[in-house]
Amino acid sequence: MKRGELYRVYRGNKNDPKDFRVYLVVSRQMLIDSQFPTVICAPIRTNYGELPTQVEVGVHEGLKHDCAIYCDDLISIPKSMLTDYVGSLSNSKIDELNSSLRIALAVE
Repeated sequence: MKRGELYRVYRGNKNDPKDFRVYLVVSRQMLIDSQFPTVICAPIRTNYGELPTQVEVGVHEGLKHDCAIYCDDLISIPKSMLTDYVGSLSNSKIDELNSSLRIALAVE
């Protein structure tokens, strides 16, 4: 598992009306490689706008259609639930992700 990978997860968030959703792993690689049981993930949604905390993704990342990563809605997911690999972000998309995460978390 690596930072920037996308996984299809069943009921990643119990409040989500969808049974399955794709999530992007955003935790630092050191945590992912550790024995810590969970990682921080951002959901991928089809409804999106022009918010600076959203990163547009699509077929190039392994998805079926255009969507967006929601950096304002981070959740912790057990690593054991991240088994259905979908794709990964390019280096340029990771740069966009980092920028959106800085905005979402108000990190200068």
